[in-house]
Amino acid sequence: MADFDPVTKAVVPAAGLGTRFLPATKATPKEMLPIVDKPAIQYVVEEAASAGLLDVLMVTGKNKRSIEDHFDRAFELEEALEAKGDEHRLSQVREPASLATLHYVRQGEPKGLGHAVLCAKHHVGDHPFACLLGDDLIDYRDNLLRRMIEVRDTFGGSVIALMEVPKEAVSLYGVATIEATAEDDVVRVTDLVEKPPADEAPSNWAIIGRYVIDPAVFEVLENTPPGRGGEIQLTDALRTLAQRGRDEGGPVHGVLFRGRRYDTGDKLDYLRTVVKFAANREDLAPEFVPWLREFLDEIS
Repeated sequence: MADFDPVTKAVVPAAGLGTRFLPATKATPKEMLPIVDKPAIQYVVEEAASAGLLDVLMVTGKNKRSIEDHFDRAFELEEALEAKGDEHRLSQVREPASLATLHYVRQGEPKGLGHAVLCAKHHVGDHPFACLLGDDLIDYRDNLLRRMIEVRDTFGGSVIALMEVPKEAVSLYGVATIEATAEDDVVRVTDLVEKPPADEAPSNWAIIGRYVIDPAVFEVLENTPPGRGGEIQLTDALRTLAQRGRDEGGPVHGVLFRGRRYDTGDKLDYLRTVVKFAANREDLAPEFVPWLREFLDEIS
């Protein structure tokens, strides 16, 4: 194994306005919308922690204070539950504060994902880091982030998660041009394009919301002009790194992910995710799944 700096920190961009979920997100951060009974953002922090990344920076924005409150202690609530002898709920309330050491920085203006990542520069410093987007939940049984860190430990540079999507959906994603390597699930990324038209996409391997990034990205982002949508795109910065050698912060590799991913980016995908999570819960599935079958029969 090559001698590359270890990945110990995670960055979670959580500054978006959540406009697709209005009016629910007028006063509640989209990241705090529940997946059954746990906010989506907690699943993301749990994933980072399970991969050994216990130093987590949350990039937040205005009206996101409830995220900080969620990952803090709630002494009055804890005392009330303790007085009732409700150990189960007491454990659930305490769990978020014990997952990792959380830090926070604000993204003052909505200038895009690349700018949100740039806001992490002073916290991350000259070290590689993972970046986890809250719209994508990865099943804990698939260990995607651990695998990406392994690939970084082998090849250096940056690593992105790639998932095969239907050709008609490529315009919703950053898309990679790839070359095979000696490992079945690892490719070399030679080029990237953000949300290309379907007939111009170089492949149907799309970037999903998991990255392990070399710190050279900060210098690139500082010199990356606004791209698609007038925003600073992380995809554009990674495209630059993909064309560099190891001594300049490159290359970029991709892990071909064929596991379970849950999208919470829009209302329909969010509803699908909630149903899937409920159907997989041992405490809910015995009653929920038969009810769901009965309901579907009623409306079919």
